[in-house]
Amino acid sequence: MISSQDMRILEAKSSIPRFILMENAGKAVYQVIRQEFDLKNKKILVVCYHGNNGGDGFVTARYLSDEAETDVLFIGDENKLKKEAMINFKKIEHNEKIQFLIDDEVDFDAYDIIIDAILGIGIQGGLNREISAIIDDMNNSKAYKVSVDIPTGLDPDTGNIVDKCVNADLVVTFHDLKKGLEKLQDKTVVVDIGLPK
Repeated sequence: MISSQDMRILEAKSSIPRFILMENAGKAVYQVIRQEFDLKNKKILVVCYHGNNGGDGFVTARYLSDEAETDVLFIGDENKLKKEAMINFKKIEHNEKIQFLIDDEVDFDAYDIIIDAILGIGIQGGLNREISAIIDDMNNSKAYKVSVDIPTGLDPDTGNIVDKCVNADLVVTFHDLKKGLEKLQDKTVVVDIGLPK
C-alpha cells in the first residue's frame, strides 16, 4: 500500500514524463472498463476537473470515444488546467466523437457508465459546492460508476469521507493500492502506469 505523498514523490522522481504517465493512466482506465463491459451501444459520461485526475479522464474519454458514445462534463476552470491536462483537453476539445456538456443540461440517468475523474488523490480540505452537487447527481444516478485512482471525496490516506464521496462500483487505481482504499479492495483494480515497483 502507498500513501498519496509517496505516490507524488515516486512520480516526481521517476524519469517518465508526467505526460506519458497520464496517457498510460487514462488508457489503463479505458482497458479495465472495456474488460468489464461490451462498450457497443453504451453511453458514457466522463466528469473531469482541472487537476491531473481530470487529465487522466480526458485520455480515458479519447479512447472510449472510438467505441462508445462519450460525453465529457468539464466542471473545472480551463485557465487552471495543468500543462499535461491542458494538452489532453486540447486533444479532445474538437473531437467530433466527444460532446462537451455544461452542468445544467446533464441527465445523469441517461448514461450506462459515469467516470469520476474529478479529484483523485488531489483532495484538499472540503469539497466546493459544485463538486458536492455533482457527487449527489452521480450517486443518485442508476449508472455504473467508475472512479479514477480514488473516489472523489475519499481521503486517499485515511479512507475517511471528507464530506461525501462518489459511491463507486469500481475503482481503477494506479501503481499500488492507496491506503484509503483498504475498505474498497474488493472493487478496486490496481493498474501499472509504468512507474518502477
